[in-house]
Amino acid sequence: MKKAEQHSEAVKLFQSQHSLLHSSSMTYTTDVTLEDAVLKDLDEESFRKYPVTNPDTKNSIVWHLWHITRIEDISMNILVANDQQVLNARNWLEKMNIDYTHSGNDMSQKDIAKLSSNINLHSLLAYRASVGKQTQRVISSLEPGQFKMQVDPARVNRLFDENAVMQNSKWLADYWSKKDIAGLILMPATRHIFFHLNKCIRIKDKLNRKKG
Repeated sequence: MKKAEQHSEAVKLFQSQHSLLHSSSMTYTTDVTLEDAVLKDLDEESFRKYPVTNPDTKNSIVWHLWHITRIEDISMNILVANDQQVLNARNWLEKMNIDYTHSGNDMSQKDIAKLSSNINLHSLLAYRASVGKQTQRVISSLEPGQFKMQVDPARVNRLFDENAVMQNSKWLADYWSKKDIAGLILMPATRHIFFHLNKCIRIKDKLNRKKG
């Protein structure tokens, strides 16, 4: 990714992999994506179920989808693009019926339960698609050599100014501050999403087995 002469190939590879981590409707592909697999035959009760009893998470599927979308929005638009978050562009908080602007890291059980119960599912999925499309625009706009750039400290400060990261999650800002742009692309915009969507599939499968 960091070789300037292979920049265009790296961007194309990212777009391909990233598209498979969002709904197929986002890029109008006929391929079944990992998000498609999560959402297929998923009823609202399973969507919102909290807590769950999986070994690696107690959080609801809807929380995981919201969390990965906030992480992607924050990291790509603040840290990479130094631009406005998608969250703030089209009144998404009101549409989703929530008031949490942070990433969801170190969130209290009470707030996770509240979000899981109250969030508007249709608007959450629309917000995810909007964030995904913006990420593809951000990465496509980068110039050869920019993947090697370190995160600007002023952009890290924006995380707290905009309540995108809670003060008790300072470790997350510290972690991101040590990354270059390539590192942010390889974790918040891809691997992190893959990790949580797999958790969602395991949650859904376990809930379906109990119903069966």
